[in-house]
Amino acid sequence: MHPLASGSYERRSPGVDVPARVAAWLLRYTRVTDSRGQDPEVDAVLDAMETMAKLWRRSVTGTPRAAVAERPAGSEWLSTTQAASAVGFSDARGIRKAIAEGRLEATRVDGRWRISRESLAHFRARRRSG
Repeated sequence: MHPLASGSYERRSPGVDVPARVAAWLLRYTRVTDSRGQDPEVDAVLDAMETMAKLWRRSVTGTPRAAVAERPAGSEWLSTTQAASAVGFSDARGIRKAIAEGRLEATRVDGRWRISRESLAHFRARRRSG
């Protein structure tokens, strides 16, 4: 606690820095935004998380600042072969195994797996950290 100018004391609660990728994940896969409008401080944090998530998503979907874009920015979905190449796997078997084990989120379209760039970025980050 520290004294304020009025002589009263303010309790400081601990805080946490949320990385932009984690903010994107939380906003996409949880119902965290369902409580909007109940607390202005919570709303401000959610607004900041959404801003950071948008910036992070833009950075992983192929912007002019990206070193090497995997595909044109307009294409959000990757095939297993494209995802394998982006991750550095020699073929798509590793991607299909990650999907089967639930480590990589994918969607079936006409019998083929499609992976969003965001899901692939989360998968890459988990592989690097663990």
